[in-house]
Amino acid sequence: MKKITNICCIGAGYVGGPTMSVIANKCPEIKVTVVDINQKRIDAWNDQDLDKLPVYEPGLKEIVGESRGKNLFFSTDVDNAIVEADMIFISVNTPTKTYGKGKGQAADLKYIELCARNIAKVATTDKIVVEKSTLPVRTAQAIKNILDNTGNGVKFEILSNPEFLAEGTAIEDLLQADRVLIGGENTPSGQEAKDALSAVYEHWLPKANVIQTNLWSSELSKLVANAFLAQRISSINSISALCEKTDANVAEVANAIGRDSRIGPKFLNASVGFGGSCFQKDILNLVYICKTYGLDEVSNYWEQVVLMNDYQKRRFADNIISTLYNTVSGKKIVFYGWAFKKDTNDTRESSAIYVADALLDEQAELVIYDPKVTAEQVYADLDYLNTRTEAENRKLVTVVNDPIAATENAHAIAILTEWDEFKTYDWEKIFDLMLKPACVFDGRRIMESSKLKNIGFHCYRIGESC
Repeated sequence: MKKITNICCIGAGYVGGPTMSVIANKCPEIKVTVVDINQKRIDAWNDQDLDKLPVYEPGLKEIVGESRGKNLFFSTDVDNAIVEADMIFISVNTPTKTYGKGKGQAADLKYIELCARNIAKVATTDKIVVEKSTLPVRTAQAIKNILDNTGNGVKFEILSNPEFLAEGTAIEDLLQADRVLIGGENTPSGQEAKDALSAVYEHWLPKANVIQTNLWSSELSKLVANAFLAQRISSINSISALCEKTDANVAEVANAIGRDSRIGPKFLNASVGFGGSCFQKDILNLVYICKTYGLDEVSNYWEQVVLMNDYQKRRFADNIISTLYNTVSGKKIVFYGWAFKKDTNDTRESSAIYVADALLDEQAELVIYDPKVTAEQVYADLDYLNTRTEAENRKLVTVVNDPIAATENAHAIAILTEWDEFKTYDWEKIFDLMLKPACVFDGRRIMESSKLKNIGFHCYRIGESC
């Protein structure tokens, strides 16, 4: 079996940075270099102030602090890192296409192809190339076709090693992974490559937790895993709409069905909808693959998960508007939370963005507070929607650092991220600062609505009849 002594990871984002930091920490004899063409991002990874890392994850700065400069390095010298590496991880962005064939559903693989062509151009020795990005099935074959036709005599083995990290618990997910999936070709050299990557993870994980499959199974398993998790969220959110029309309480319904051992309690928390970089993108990718193979009924089934998620976000925004007497024009609404979930600064596909967009269309004045998301990121997210000018977004949206003072003369508060700190606030003080009647729209079901009502708030929670 080939012994790995030097690893390169192309892509220093939410997957590449934390994953490579843990590998370096647990494999001190392996040199790990994370490369990215974004100089600003690499500078942040190298910043002496570990609180300025570009990715926020509980436990990450401690892991980086222990290994950086010893066997963990961050660099923009992509070519040199490729030349030196035995194993190369590709962990670049694979967004949903916004153009051409497959627009709005298929994964945009241009960054993956650029990586493969760059590896083919500069590699001078045999390499194991590992797909770490979430990719559609058969992408490994496309990478292999590019690498095998370089004509420079270098041999490449392609592996699929999808990540199953949940942002906010990524470090714990890496350290205590319930499974690591490695897909490769069932040939002698393919098996050797799979065993080499398995040996890296077996530095800290039981061998039984490392699963080896063929390439197709590995690539598809990632998409299906995220689709199943998102499906549970959309399912309970659909029931929350029914609960709001009846005297049922979605939390009680979720608890009742979650006690069934065949169902279980996880991912049954009704909310304003799922976000993040993976769920929607992976489901749409699955939808596109099914359509490509003529499986229209299968495609329609999974597409409904995304449609239900969009419906939930619209329904939440509409509830705010209708509750505030069918107009929010000129009204101050405070958002608690902008990240798509707690314990991360990632805002990709955050429900907050789309709820804000709907309210801004009605000329609401929004005040945003999130403990880890910068004002620059908030404005970038809104500008990217391209539904208003940058000047309009900055006129209607204010990003603040003081969540309590922000509520002065506010008509309503919308809780869009389940940050633990929101539970600790002096809500009586907040109520005194707001205009009356004061409303809280709890899109993450983290507050006790009865407690808020006792203070004087009109409290609206997902899945409660009001």
